[in-house]
Amino acid sequence: MPRLGKKYPLDIEVISKPKADYHTDGYFGLDLPVAPAVMVEEEIVVEGENVSEHEVEVCICRHLGLPEPEEPKKGMLKKLLGKS
Repeated sequence: MPRLGKKYPLDIEVISKPKADYHTDGYFGLDLPVAPAVMVEEEIVVEGENVSEHEVEVCICRHLGLPEPEEPKKGMLKKLLGKS
């Protein structure tokens, strides 16, 4: 995330709490996503799982009215191993 904060004009806020804090009635009352999660403005990019940097960057560009970046090309090793 810090790299994207340097690339685009935006503020990044990272919230980290003990896992138990995300399973309280008070937290659910805030209507925030299930951790781990990534939000851009009020849009939930992903919740409850990991997300690629590219997906976050696409969402940031959409909110800033910028063209979406191209999908990064897979390297040969990733192609062979079938990893994204």
